[in-house]
Amino acid sequence: MSLMPVVLWTDLLIYILLGCVLAFALYARSKEHLRAPWRQVIRSKAGMASLVVLLVYLIIGLLDSFHYRPQIENPQNIGKAHYSSEVLSVFDYLATPLRERDEKTYSAPFATHLFSKETVEQPDGTSLRIFPRLRFGGAHLANPAKYRTADIAMILFYSSLKAGALWILLIAMVSLMLARKGKIGVGDVLENITCDQYAIPWRTILTTTGILLVVVWASADLSLKYHIFGTDKVGQDVFYQTLKSIRTGLVIGTLTTLIMLPFAVLLGISAGYFRGWVDDVIQYLYTTLNSIPGVLLIAAAVLMLQVYMSNNPDMFETSVERADLRLLFLCIILGITSWTGLCRLLRGETLKLRELDYIQAATAFGVKHSKIIGRHILPNVMHIVLIAVVLDFSGLVLAEAVLSYVGVGVDPTMNSWGNMINSARLEMAREPMVWWSLAAAFIFMFTLVLAANLFSDAVRDAFDPRLRQTLETDQ
Repeated sequence: MSLMPVVLWTDLLIYILLGCVLAFALYARSKEHLRAPWRQVIRSKAGMASLVVLLVYLIIGLLDSFHYRPQIENPQNIGKAHYSSEVLSVFDYLATPLRERDEKTYSAPFATHLFSKETVEQPDGTSLRIFPRLRFGGAHLANPAKYRTADIAMILFYSSLKAGALWILLIAMVSLMLARKGKIGVGDVLENITCDQYAIPWRTILTTTGILLVVVWASADLSLKYHIFGTDKVGQDVFYQTLKSIRTGLVIGTLTTLIMLPFAVLLGISAGYFRGWVDDVIQYLYTTLNSIPGVLLIAAAVLMLQVYMSNNPDMFETSVERADLRLLFLCIILGITSWTGLCRLLRGETLKLRELDYIQAATAFGVKHSKIIGRHILPNVMHIVLIAVVLDFSGLVLAEAVLSYVGVGVDPTMNSWGNMINSARLEMAREPMVWWSLAAAFIFMFTLVLAANLFSDAVRDAFDPRLRQTLETDQ
């Protein structure tokens, strides 16, 4: 079956961002002043543990960023190929069992019956109010009440064994690599890892990886037999929705930062370096922008976009493209409204840097302003830029949840943690209460934000010149 590749706007920006990160990594390898802070990040136990967690989220988000439209089967095989209006991703293909196993309505986590009673007609013509069996959740069990707990325990046991075998293989590969590099025995390497004798915290990295392997493998095996986070009102698997929401959170956190940086860096450095009327204009600009309530500005922009899309429905072949444009527009609006804080920091730092002796000497010798900014100002404020980027990421992920909750976030048809929390408002008011959609969104969002904050702390400690000098003095 042939496929039609689909490149969404956010997909394209993700590819560009990934390319920029790889290019920066290659460039930093040849610069000692860039390698040194990252070596300190790598030596941080909390930083590397959080980085392993972030990589899992990143892999899922990247798999969900390669889209295509499958071909519609044509029995007569006449004419040109026709493709479905449904846009899928590589992650959708890998998670096909989760995507296609829909129930009738609500079901609790690991349930084998629906959450609410229904009237079911019996073969003899009578009607009973019962909890009907699910079509997929626990359907392999003849007697769920008797065997469900033992079945779940058995799946967890075998999943842990398989994840443990892969973990041991990973440890062996790392040990062989370190043994060849250090020209020592594998046994000595294992002892050094256990005692945490290496500069890189391999024990922390391997322990975190082992825990994640068990969690991922157990979740994958259990999700084939049960709905581990239950189902929603229309019977869709909540675990699948939560995984699909990862891409939305990553897009909001990364692309918004990418849009924000040019405004903050250019205007902040210009205000601090040139001063005078340039400084006054830029200060007036971000002061005016800060005086406008951000939520109202975002709501007005999103509503204008909705009107435009409603008046031009022919521009979008699929609903996914329509939702993607709204997501991109939301990133742009968030980027335009969130650059002011970093701009203030860069302005203050530039005001201090321009008074240093070597910059005053360069100015006296008639060096062009562009060269002074590029060679002396910009490299000395990059630590502030990098720290602000990693710190703002978690805030933007939470902002998406809040905006979607109030109805001005991403498209309602797009999977996001904000939409899950928004839909949970009515579910929490039910009797009995449907709590698992909110819990699933909270767990995944909390894990991502916590890992991002821990990693940003490690980056801040490594790139802040004052903290780095203090650490080097202590060592």
